[in-house]
Amino acid sequence: MNLSSTFHQFFANRFINRIGHKTAFGAVMLVCIAWSSTAALLASPEARDAPLAQFEEWPSQWDGSPLRPLALSPVEQRFARQFPGAIARLTDGRQTLVLRRVDAPTRMLHPAADCYRALGYRIEQARLVRDGQQRMWRCFVAEQGGDAAQQLKVCERIVDAKGSAFTDSSAWYWAAVSGQSSGPWQAVTVAQPLN
Repeated sequence: MNLSSTFHQFFANRFINRIGHKTAFGAVMLVCIAWSSTAALLASPEARDAPLAQFEEWPSQWDGSPLRPLALSPVEQRFARQFPGAIARLTDGRQTLVLRRVDAPTRMLHPAADCYRALGYRIEQARLVRDGQQRMWRCFVAEQGGDAAQQLKVCERIVDAKGSAFTDSSAWYWAAVSGQSSGPWQAVTVAQPLN
């Protein structure tokens, strides 16, 4: 008896084979149910009680200008999967906003200057700036390739649930960890061309 005939006999449409296959399928399903139930029971309390992902409604305007959403880049999408909150990119046609809802203190919320440096930009003129609405921002000029046409003015700030603002992510982190600032927090980064 060769392998081909053994294979054909095992899968032949006969009553005994149908019963055997259904029994094997049922046994595999019972093992799967037992496995997933055991995994759920052995999961940490934090994992079992973790909140479900929430829908985030982002603002439809910024300082009176209507906003439209922009797609996250593949790098931003990978980062967002690990981020404790939500991330969106929006534009009013003149500037790009990166909004992040932060649900827990995290070192993943780092200064925008670090991101721009990683993308090959040179950072200059870092300073604190108060805007027309008296909001304090940390701003800098990001220049890529020594080309003045590739200059961006980038400003950022973090606001907690009580309205307190931070212009430094490290100061925000320690205030959040120590309980001096409560979330959720909103981190805003605004970038606009200088020319």
